[in-house]
Amino acid sequence: MGDIIDGKRVASDINAQTKIEVETLKKRGIVPTLVVVIVGEDNASKIYVRNKHRKAVQLGINSVVRQLPAETTQDELLAVIAEYNQDPTVHALMVQSPLPAQIDEPAITRAISPVKDVDGFHPINVGKLLTNAQLNFPVSCTPKGIMSMLRAYNVPLEGAHAVIVGRSNIVGRPMAALLLNANATVTIVHHHSGDLSQYTKTADILVVATGIAHLIKRGDVKPGATVIDVGMDRDENGKLTGDVDFDGVKDVAGLITPVPGGVGPMTIATLLQQTVELAKWSD
Repeated sequence: MGDIIDGKRVASDINAQTKIEVETLKKRGIVPTLVVVIVGEDNASKIYVRNKHRKAVQLGINSVVRQLPAETTQDELLAVIAEYNQDPTVHALMVQSPLPAQIDEPAITRAISPVKDVDGFHPINVGKLLTNAQLNFPVSCTPKGIMSMLRAYNVPLEGAHAVIVGRSNIVGRPMAALLLNANATVTIVHHHSGDLSQYTKTADILVVATGIAHLIKRGDVKPGATVIDVGMDRDENGKLTGDVDFDGVKDVAGLITPVPGGVGPMTIATLLQQTVELAKWSD
C-alpha cells in the first residue's frame, strides 16, 4: 500500500509559519488584511467563506467578509471592488464564486487589482505564471498548495512525467504551468483526449481535477506514482469522495491524497499564506 499524503498536517505546518509571519509584519505596523466579497445566499459558498474567516482570525489576519444581496448588479459589485482596490490597508481581495447570473464573472476577475488578487486568477498574474516570471505575484491557491504538498513529501519534480486530468483555469492550467516551471514534463488530458488511461498510466505524478467521482481506477495508474486527487464529489450514499477510486488505487500508488483530508485543507492554508505574501510585497 502506498503512503497517504496528510494534507491536514502540511496545511497545519503552513499555518504555523503564516502566523509567525503575521506577527513579524505587525511589529512593523503592517496588519495583513483579507477582504472576501460574497454575493447572494449560496450555502456552500457561505460555509467556505466562514471557514476562511475563522482560520484567518486564528492566524492574526484581519479578515473582512462583505455580504451583498443576490440582486446586486454588476456595476454595484464593480464599485465595491474599486473601493477595496483603492484602500491601501487592504492587501488581499477576492470575490467568492459562483456569482449570480446577472454578473459577468470574468469581468469581475479582471477588475480586481493584480497586486491584491489573492486567488491568482487575474490575466496579468496568469501571464506571469505562464512565462515563469522571476517576480512576486499570486498564483491560484489549489495548485500552489499542491506544489507545497509535493515539496513536503520530497516528490521529485525535475524530469518527472506529470499528467493532469482536467484543464480548468482554477486547477488544471495553472497546475501545468507550475509543474513545467519546476522542470517536469507535463501532459494535460481532458474529455476530448480519448482513452485517458493511455496517458494516466505513464504518469509519475498524476493530478486529477474533473469533478467526476472515481473517474480514475486502479488500472489507470502507474505503480509507484504520486496521485493527487483534487475532486470533491458525492457518492451514491452522499458521502464525500474524490475523482480517484481511493480504495482501488491506494495499493498501487506510491503516494496518494485522500478525500477529504488531502488537497482541501491546503487551499485555505495557501490562500492565507498568500494574503501575508501580498502584504509583504506591498510594503
